[in-house]
Amino acid sequence: HRTVFKTTGVRSEGHIPPHQHSMEHYPKAIRDFAALNGLCSSISESKHIKAIKEPWRRSNRYNALGQMLATNQHIDKLAAAQVHFNDSGMLEGNII
Repeated sequence: HRTVFKTTGVRSEGHIPPHQHSMEHYPKAIRDFAALNGLCSSISESKHIKAIKEPWRRSNRYNALGQMLATNQHIDKLAAAQVHFNDSGMLEGNII
């Protein structure tokens, strides 16, 4: 399909990337064990969007990984603070 992977050396001829290789086993596993409860690609897709795509869009694309990690740390800290404030009763009622 994608010749760019072969020309850049990411993928050699006949080599199947791990995530695509594991998909070869899905049909037999589903026949043997039935579909996994709660397995839904939309869940992993939504996590991917929150953890990767949104921080990437917020970065300036220079040293993007460092910026993305910092963004995810900030989001985690804000979520933890919100839980703490809710547990402490600090976010109940109207502000005005």
